[in-house]
Amino acid sequence: MEDWEPKTRLGRMVKDGEITDISQIFTVGLPLMEPEIVDILLPELTEEVIDINLVQKMHRSGRRVRFRATVAIGNGNGYIGVGKAIAKEVGPAIRKAIRNAKLNLIEVNRGCGSWECGCGTPHTVPFKVTGRTGSVRVTFMPAPRGIGLAAGDVSKTILRLAGITDVWSRSQGQTQSTINNAMASFNALKQTTKMKINPKQAEAISLARGKVE
Repeated sequence: MEDWEPKTRLGRMVKDGEITDISQIFTVGLPLMEPEIVDILLPELTEEVIDINLVQKMHRSGRRVRFRATVAIGNGNGYIGVGKAIAKEVGPAIRKAIRNAKLNLIEVNRGCGSWECGCGTPHTVPFKVTGRTGSVRVTFMPAPRGIGLAAGDVSKTILRLAGITDVWSRSQGQTQSTINNAMASFNALKQTTKMKINPKQAEAISLARGKVE
């Protein structure tokens, strides 16, 4: 990354070593506008292609064919991103989707929010969360340790990349839509950081934000 020339203030801070942990970015609230920032601060990211579709569009010059890719990225420990992109070929579409996923990266709160469990480790969602995209509505609920991911295949991928190992889930709507299912699951995990929790409640559910050593 030595040849990378940052174009934003955040990028310059990362390259100069002023920011060494990605959690600092989410604490400050600065927007991610350069994927190289994520490459430097989270080199252990894993990428998974969720969906590839052929998109056809009629134009006056004829029918245009494009490929739409949806990709999820995560470090398996508190960070997840989902991106979509369209290109003339599959390879460029996937690369663009990965770039967009890095720019859409979020920090996830985890905990031990199930009343059936008391292990005190951040293995599930801290409380019930719901995400919507289109007609699809996905709800994740805390589960005791050892249950695993009781969710559909697409939601399982999102949860696993985020570092969640146990969850109950419920889906509604046109769940056969892979993209909407992935985005609804992603939006549900966004909600884990939006609810305000006082220190006493956070301690009770063993709340952990982002990466856990």
